[in-house]
Amino acid sequence: MTGIVVVSGNPRAGSRTSTLAVAVGEAIAEQLGSPQPHVIEVGTLGTGLLTPGDEATRAALAVISEANLLVVATPTYKGSYTGVLKVLLDQLPAQALAGKLTVPVVTAGVAPQAAAAEALLRQLLVELGGIVVRPGLPVLESDLPESTAIAQKYAAALDW
Repeated sequence: MTGIVVVSGNPRAGSRTSTLAVAVGEAIAEQLGSPQPHVIEVGTLGTGLLTPGDEATRAALAVISEANLLVVATPTYKGSYTGVLKVLLDQLPAQALAGKLTVPVVTAGVAPQAAAAEALLRQLLVELGGIVVRPGLPVLESDLPESTAIAQKYAAALDW
């Protein structure tokens, strides 16, 4: 088992959403006494996401499949999660996340967008069999400079 895996669904690696996602993964790892999380930046997979048999995509899917806990993060794009995140997760078999704790993390410009996108991401993770932690973490873009503090507060509040 891989332990905690952070999946950042931003098309751009190293984004503010990715920074928040990694902070959440690290804060949860600290709370649980787990090793630091493995991070998958979906944006770095590039066209390999659409190339059958792509080695990097296959490796990312294997890491996701072996995880005990997933932090899945996305910025809000047109009211939902990103297309690159959907393309990656669509390559998982049915019930691939069965029995895995999953934490949806969503960033958006305004609260209603964040809440709506978090609900859609939650639905996708449930469809894959994930046990989705409640509450998820919708964060406004204006609050992203406080990612570390937000992540620590969030992880401390979860009832493990």
